[in-house]
Amino acid sequence: MKFNQPFFGKLNNLKTENLKVDTRHWKISVIIGLVSGLIGVLLWLSPVGVDFEKHVGLAWLFDQRGAIEAPDDVAVVAINSNASEDLGLPSLPRDWPRSIHGKLVDKLVALGAGTIVFDVNFQRAKSPEDDAIFADSVSRAERVMLVEILNGKRQPLFDANGQATGSIWTEQLVSPIPMLSEAVIGLAPFPLPKVQVNVYQYWAFKPSVGDVATMPATALQMKALELYEPWLALLQKAGVADIENLPKHRAEIKTAHNLRKVMRTLRRSYQSDLTLADRVENILSSEYTNKMSAKNIRVFRSLNIMYAGPDNRYLNFYGPPGTITTIPYNDIINGENSITGSALPDLNGKMIFIGFSDLYDPGQPDRFYTVFTRDDGVDLSGVEIAATAYGNLLSNQAITPTGASQSVLYIFIFGFLLGVLIFLKSAIISVPLALLAAGLYAAGVQHMFAAENIWFPLATPIIVQLPFALLIGLLTQYLLERKMQQRYSKAVSYYLPDHVAKELTEKEIDADSLNKVVYGVCFANDMSGFSTISQGKTPEELAEFMNAYFEAMAQALKLYDVDVTEFHADTIMCAWTGETANDIDRSKPLLAALALLDTVKQFNVTMGGINLNGRVGLEEGSFYLGHTGGGGRMGFSILGDCANTAARLEGLNKHLGTHILASEAVAASSDNLLQRSLGKFVLKGQATPVPVVEVLGPKDKIDDNIILLCERFSEALTIYHQQNWSLACDMFEAILDGTPEDGPSKFYLERSQFNLKTSAQYDDPTLVHMDEK
Repeated sequence: MKFNQPFFGKLNNLKTENLKVDTRHWKISVIIGLVSGLIGVLLWLSPVGVDFEKHVGLAWLFDQRGAIEAPDDVAVVAINSNASEDLGLPSLPRDWPRSIHGKLVDKLVALGAGTIVFDVNFQRAKSPEDDAIFADSVSRAERVMLVEILNGKRQPLFDANGQATGSIWTEQLVSPIPMLSEAVIGLAPFPLPKVQVNVYQYWAFKPSVGDVATMPATALQMKALELYEPWLALLQKAGVADIENLPKHRAEIKTAHNLRKVMRTLRRSYQSDLTLADRVENILSSEYTNKMSAKNIRVFRSLNIMYAGPDNRYLNFYGPPGTITTIPYNDIINGENSITGSALPDLNGKMIFIGFSDLYDPGQPDRFYTVFTRDDGVDLSGVEIAATAYGNLLSNQAITPTGASQSVLYIFIFGFLLGVLIFLKSAIISVPLALLAAGLYAAGVQHMFAAENIWFPLATPIIVQLPFALLIGLLTQYLLERKMQQRYSKAVSYYLPDHVAKELTEKEIDADSLNKVVYGVCFANDMSGFSTISQGKTPEELAEFMNAYFEAMAQALKLYDVDVTEFHADTIMCAWTGETANDIDRSKPLLAALALLDTVKQFNVTMGGINLNGRVGLEEGSFYLGHTGGGGRMGFSILGDCANTAARLEGLNKHLGTHILASEAVAASSDNLLQRSLGKFVLKGQATPVPVVEVLGPKDKIDDNIILLCERFSEALTIYHQQNWSLACDMFEAILDGTPEDGPSKFYLERSQFNLKTSAQYDDPTLVHMDEK
């Protein structure tokens, strides 16, 4: 705010000083920070907190990171809509003869494929001949795993009397037909925990069915079977309990049952010995492994992490459908690319997952919505998700969320610091700083996700805590600033009109812009009897008395929307303002004058029966409204001929014995008030005559005798203006016989008597020249 005068400059400096950060500001900042931090923590700990982070935060991190390179040693053989037609098979893959799968296995073995995983349901027997061909191919391959179905249902519980007491959820593994189950080395389920329709996680081990390893985990162990003996030696060196119960050689693991037993034993060893994983890692990092290849060390490290890790893990998606090398089923059977005729990709040693995956059909079976679902609606297939989970295990690229206690700490600290930051400074500084801090946090979270696969809380801090802190912090700033402005405005309004005080404290204005010439009604009031009252009072007592008087009068004036109120000694100057004469409601100042007289009477009673006599003068016109003064002291004043005339009319009351005098222009529009014209007066110090009207009160409350008085006075005044001094004397005397206290009649009687005595004759007898104020 910029002012020219010292008064306003000091006011502005005072405001600036009070806006500086103080102890109270710090306390509020800390409170907002604590609330912001707790809001985030409570949300994160609520049932929807983690799901909110998955749906929003984790999805955003994947989206911003984009696709990454998929592992080179895993591929998907896709059963899609084109395979049936190309191979001359039934349109539904479930109707295919299983001999075709046997042919596929033979082809993959011939191509040097590593472990072969079928994510296809083989729980029902079909053609014995075709089933046998498939089983024979699987047995000869010695590297095939089939999926098991995990069925869950609720079982009722009964008491000894056979009454149902509740229920329990049970899950059961359903293996493929015995002919196939006995031929394979691996059997495993692949249940996916869904959050609504989204998939974010997978099971590595399923506790509900005895810590059974799922398809991705079993696939990793099958890949490592060629290293079984050195892996066993490593575990023995690490001191694994019950290792003597494990098969000593790879050749002893020929069935899925044996493989499951090995994996269950190792899983439980890791769960019961929490330091085992560290011991194994120390051995892998020691000289013991110098003779091992980096590839073998990677496999051992992956196994160590897999067995020691949680049952449920987060998927690190590589990208949209088809990011993992995907080869159509019919291309493997035909030995070449069915579209281009080119050779097949190198499958030597690769993990092969076989299942339904159509990159062109949004309605493909076994599909799951993920953050990488394509715009055309094609989702990731279950088999590609299984391949993704295997790739995560093999390369140790699973997404690792921060622990519960760490997440709570990060969320709380972020919210706390943000809340403090937003309120501690002014909005123009705090908002950019808060957004910068939030941006840096989001960038850091994104970097850790992309570089280290670590998932820090993101949605709660950015989407919940940031807007909350901004809203509460800025709202609190606004309310405090508003309260401070109101205090300033109230303080300034003691000396200035309300609208001027508001402009000074809320707007960037130059004080000179407040100075203007307006049109309005000026209202002048004087406390008759002030000199008598002031005698015998100390200055303090007199000041207290005057403040009480002005407070009472000001309240009466406020009832009628006075715009400007100015106090001087024992006088009051008010104004009702507008841009033009048509903007003024003249009834308000007239009614305010009547209200002020009533207030004076009540004040007299309140103050113990004193005898103050209120007088009011009203005039309308143009006048100056603004600040005046010098020497560093300013006042807000009403200046101009209109104000002077109002003051003169107020003084005229003393000569006429009246209480409210207004110019005819002010009183003309008030038909509901009883008025009487008192003639035209040339007031002291003025040249232009003013038609003066006395305002007596509302017509419906005036006594009939007063109405009759006004009528008789009007008749007498007419005779006076005709310069018939004798008759005028008689008529005014007759009026005073009935109402001896009527001041205007006394005034004109004296003038009539004087004119009769001096035989005066006037050019304009309607004018009265006043030589006194």
